[in-house]
Amino acid sequence: QLQLVESGGGLVQPGGSLRLSCAASGSTLDYYGIGWFRQAPGKEREGVSCISSSGSRTKYADSVKGRFTISRDNAKNTVYLQMNNLKPEDTAVYYCAVDPVPVRLMCDMTYEYNNWGQGTQVTVSS
Repeated sequence: QLQLVESGGGLVQPGGSLRLSCAASGSTLDYYGIGWFRQAPGKEREGVSCISSSGSRTKYADSVKGRFTISRDNAKNTVYLQMNNLKPEDTAVYYCAVDPVPVRLMCDMTYEYNNWGQGTQVTVSS
């Protein structure tokens, strides 16, 4: 059974950077797209970014374009989210999840995702 574990969250000042990791166990991620999502207190979960199974296609929410970069290392069975120039409004619990349709050419945060991780807290505050 594929399980995802997020890590790398923490407290950072505005303008700072963090790199989140989404590590998989129990199965390979090679054939699956991965999405990053976040949920702030009192708000609905929103899609942040996604990457296709090949890594050739990525997508970002408008609010993070130019600041966040998603990447994957299939040899390590891990997907990363590099977050730069963080803002207080980026404060949320960040989750990764799997697009269960294998070898999909594209990715989109509106797909139905499975195998959600437990999340990692990101707090941006001075």
